[in-house]
Amino acid sequence: MGRNLYELFRSRFPADRQRPILFDERDRRLTYAEAESSLFRMVGAFTAAGIRPGDRIAVQAEKSPELLVLYLASLAGGFVFQPINPAYREGELSHLLADAEPELVVCQPSQAERMAALSRARVLTLGADGTGTLPEAAAAAMPTHLICDRGADDPAALLYSSGTTGKPKGAILTHGNLASNGEALAQSWGFSSSDRLLHALPLFHAHGLFVAVSCALLSGATMRFLPRFDIASVLHFLPETTVFMGVPTYYTRLLQEPAFGPDVCRSIRLFVSGSAPLLAETFNRFRALTGHPILERYGLTETLMNSSNPLHGERVAGSVGLPLPGISMRIADAEDRALGDAEVGEIQVKGPNVCRGYWRNPAKTAEAFTADGWFRTGDLGRRDARGYYFIVGRAKDLIISGGLNVYPKEVEDCIDAVDGVAESAVVGVANADFGEAVVAAVVRRSAGPHPDETEVIRYVKERLANYKVPKQVRFLPELPRNAMGKVEKAQLRKLFAPR
Repeated sequence: MGRNLYELFRSRFPADRQRPILFDERDRRLTYAEAESSLFRMVGAFTAAGIRPGDRIAVQAEKSPELLVLYLASLAGGFVFQPINPAYREGELSHLLADAEPELVVCQPSQAERMAALSRARVLTLGADGTGTLPEAAAAAMPTHLICDRGADDPAALLYSSGTTGKPKGAILTHGNLASNGEALAQSWGFSSSDRLLHALPLFHAHGLFVAVSCALLSGATMRFLPRFDIASVLHFLPETTVFMGVPTYYTRLLQEPAFGPDVCRSIRLFVSGSAPLLAETFNRFRALTGHPILERYGLTETLMNSSNPLHGERVAGSVGLPLPGISMRIADAEDRALGDAEVGEIQVKGPNVCRGYWRNPAKTAEAFTADGWFRTGDLGRRDARGYYFIVGRAKDLIISGGLNVYPKEVEDCIDAVDGVAESAVVGVANADFGEAVVAAVVRRSAGPHPDETEVIRYVKERLANYKVPKQVRFLPELPRNAMGKVEKAQLRKLFAPR
């Protein structure tokens, strides 16, 4: 895998470059030839602006065909793509931009002024409709047809992830990481040029950007590109689809729709779920209704995909399947010693999919790897006698709601700033729709304002992305703590558990 990822994609494009790489929700098509012409013009515009290989391009823009072209242009030019959730507010953005130090920021036209104030980088705009100063600059630029020479260890993307404490960390994903993982997935899931992938996932997340896009481009397939998951649009386009990828929330929403059933799925060969645990109940209900056992897989920002239930063979409800080709997994104890079948310990991973470390953070990089080179996922799991892996919990308190990561400390810090709040603790509880729901326990100050649930939720909603906002707030006289003074979040989860 010693070459630029875009060069690998390009080698798998169909011989007829007039075939569509995607259709949008209004049936407008973008061909492979048009995508390549546009991306080379973007590379030319970036080069003319002084952006050099290895420079970061931070992108906070709504999903569009042009955003996909921007990602491919970043690969071809040897730049480092830094996708950012469009829902992030200033407090969340300021750290990401200050830490990554991008040379270029691409944002929505309405956010250009704010971005210029947050970063010293050059700012270009890209709207959801494909207009903005970036497309204008690309149209006026001389195209650069040379693909930058990149090795397997050269950075291709910078995705920020975090534990439950401290600032978010930038995982450095290389051309080799993305290429090896894309190849493993496309092969394991049987992708071919005849596939049509219904792409309803966001492009700021590894699931939509790396898993879905890589599988399609490495097989010369076509995508139906939806700007977001919209139940009416998904139901409309499913009958023309061969593969659908989603987070568990997508599947619970489909099961709630009276119009959803076997006839809608008549052309589907594969349903894939990831980014959060799929409840066995959802798996069983979906299979009973449609005849399709959802294929669940397991990955992390830092490792991309690690394991998958088989395309041909038993897909086990509640299991994340078997290690993907070229990837090793083990269950280890607190001393990083491998455990046997049925024993519970930390899931650790080794392979070409694992990121090379955290951006400018050697201490966290060292902590993330064992002495013998295994990556610590922080997830607790077990392996059965057949080699199937099961996740039983997380060593860290990370919450995954609707397939998106929520870091409790960030939400707690926000709640603690509410006038009248003494302290708070945030946990995730099982939720059939979102996988996990964010909930908060709050202790009020004895004197001063006494905020209610509505006030706390409104305050957080004004400052953080919606998926981080607690679904429920409960007020307690004090937080449960152990003898060392640490908040016992297990007790809080029981308090909030559905009855």
